[in-house]
Order: sequence, then C-alpha cells, then structure tokens
Amino acid sequence: MLVHTVQDSPVGPLTLVALDGKLSGLYMNLQRHRPPEATFGEPDPTPFTEVIRQLDEYFGGQRTEFDLPMNLVGTPFQRTVWAALQEIPYGETRSYGQLAERIGRPGAARAVGLANGRNPIGIIVPCHRVVGASGDLTGYGGGLERKQHLLDFERRRNGSVRSDTLFEVAPFVRTPADCDGASPQNGGVPWERAGSGGGSGSGAGGGSVQISEPSQSASIGTGSGGRDAGSGSRMGAAAGGRCGPSG
Repeated sequence: MLVHTVQDSPVGPLTLVALDGKLSGLYMNLQRHRPPEATFGEPDPTPFTEVIRQLDEYFGGQRTEFDLPMNLVGTPFQRTVWAALQEIPYGETRSYGQLAERIGRPGAARAVGLANGRNPIGIIVPCHRVVGASGDLTGYGGGLERKQHLLDFERRRNGSVRSDTLFEVAPFVRTPADCDGASPQNGGVPWERAGSGGGSGSGAGGGSVQISEPSQSASIGTGSGGRDAGSGSRMGAAAGGRCGPSG
C-alpha cells in the first residue's frame, strides 16, 4: 500500500512516499524523473515519523548517516548502484567512474550515472555526492543549486572546506517561453540566471537557496505540510532545478 506526506525543509518541500510502511520515495519539487502525483497513494503521515526526525537531525547538522528501513524499487543494477551511494561518506564525493569501479563495473560510468539519476530516495540515498571526473557537478535531478548547497552544507559541518570557498547562487528567474510542456512530472521548469534582484522567498520570482545552520534552529515540521522552524532562508516551492538536469 502506498501513502505519502509532504514536509517542508531548507531545500524546499519534500514529498515522502512509503510502500508497505517503508520509505520508497523522497522527491523534491520540480525534480527530474519525479513520478506523477497520482502514484504516491493517499495522504497519511503515520509511517514517516522516524524519517522526519532523522531528516530534522540531518539538516540541523546533528546526523551524518541515516538508519531507516527502505523499500527501493528498481532493477538489480540500479539497486546495486543505490547501495553503493549509501557508502559514500558524509561530506565527501565520488565520481561516476569511481562508483562504477566500486561495484565491479569499470567502464560503466554512464550506466551508473543513469541509475544515479533514477534514485527514488534523494538526500537519504545521497546521489548528490556523485560528481564528474573533474569534480564538476554535472547534474542533479533536484537542480544543481540544491546539489551544490547540500555538498557545501555537509562539507561545512564536516569542517572540510572554508566558508569563503562555498558556492554562491545568483537569483534565478522562470522563463516560460523556453519551457513548453515542462512540469514536475517531466523534468521541471527551466531557470535562467538573472543579472540582479531576487531574494530567498518562495514566490514565483525564485531566489537564492540556503541551508540553515544549526544555530538558526533549522528543522522540519512534524505534521503534514509542516513549516521549517529555522530563521534561515528556505528554498521556496518555485525554486527548482533546471529543465533537463541529469543525475
């Protein structure tokens, strides 16, 4: 039986899906490869109490690993890649090639990238920790801005980067003329880097993305549709990935 709930977070609303009581999906708004809403089942927050608690600890800088029962539905190859993703340490990255070697499939970097992009449980199964061979972000289903901020957040909490080296995100604006047919189900709405203006609010004008520091008491609400209690900026419902990001 499928059920779902929606929780706010420092990177925008997260749709949590459970199959037979186990987490089977964590999707961001405007995410590439996001399934249709009709496939998420009935609204029911009951199975997600522990998921929400651990996400709260993660975004509060108090958790570096997740310990949750999951129901990952995919091909044997995809499940192998997703298992390897969970072995990448907090605050570190691996290339697609390194991941391919890790699972005993050297030369299958492209196939690993495709499986990475189909990961149904974002953040908890950390596909954001996979980068290109040169260290470039390459792509992310939730948008490159979210990927960079998740990486910077983890590195900051892990003490592995200086704060002055963290990626800065310029405001983004929606470009409907270039986005015919785009939707949360088919890859999201494209964004175009704006020259100036914009803020960190949740309006359609977009804005910068920030992950709140623990000192700002960032947390995820425990009720369906709960709000982030932190005083830091949040990624609003309109701030999503580019049209067609991979990974």
